Amino acid sequence: MPTAAVIDCMQAEHLPKFETFENYHFIIARFYDSNCAADSDNIHKLTRKIAFFYNNDFLLTVHRSETPFINKVAEKYANDKAFKHPFDLTCKLIKNALETFEVPIEKMEKEIDLYENKIFLKKKVPDLLRHLYLVKRRTSVFKKLNNISKMVVETMHVSHRRNPFYEDMRDYYLRIETDTDDLHENIGHLLNLYISLASQKTNDVMRILTVFAAFFLPLTFIVGVYGMNFEYMPELASKWGYPGVIILMALVTALIFQWFKRKNWL
Repeated sequence: MPTAAVIDCMQAEHLPKFETFENYHFIIARFYDSNCAADSDNIHKLTRKIAFFYNNDFLLTVHRSETPFINKVAEKYANDKAFKHPFDLTCKLIKNALETFEVPIEKMEKEIDLYENKIFLKKKVPDLLRHLYLVKRRTSVFKKLNNISKMVVETMHVSHRRNPFYEDMRDYYLRIETDTDDLHENIGHLLNLYISLASQKTNDVMRILTVFAAFFLPLTFIVGVYGMNFEYMPELASKWGYPGVIILMALVTALIFQWFKRKNWL
């Protein structure tokens, strides 16, 4: 057995691959780790590695700890005569590895629907942007992993054609790939929507503040002029000076209001 394959087999962080040697095939696949931390957001934290060595006579799997789906396949198909070749069982195991992604994908789809409703209903969700970013990171990880695994699936097809177990595995892979692509696209749109609505809210606040500033700017100017301590100022000693300034300020306010209404800014 080549040393390179053994080294790759022992590296927990190794990405999916397929290699053919003189008398056997070597595959590395990854499956979702159901015990990963809630804030995991990369391939090495979200998934675990499993390696396959097989030829016409044997199938050997290498993994660091007990893997539930391997025990499931072993118990269910141990005496099934439908498996005529170790490649058949390899395809079944890889399909079960792909099935581990179904639960987290469904969970993220529900989270996206929930966050979308909260955003449109303008309900506050603590750390919403952080949650959206985490979902985006996870969907990016799944999408990247699918792109790498595609090479493995297609290369397996070259060595074993017209195999029903392979076709079943490939169909399931295409389903996971489609779901992941849709999930990645949806979370991208949702993030853009959230940022757009946040920008719109900021613009609305700025518009209101600008309207208030437009009203008070001329009034502040008038008050500032008549607040200067000069002895000789127009209408300063007049009996109607104060009411006249108040009327002027009210007239300016009314004119600004009418102008804003005409421009549909109010």
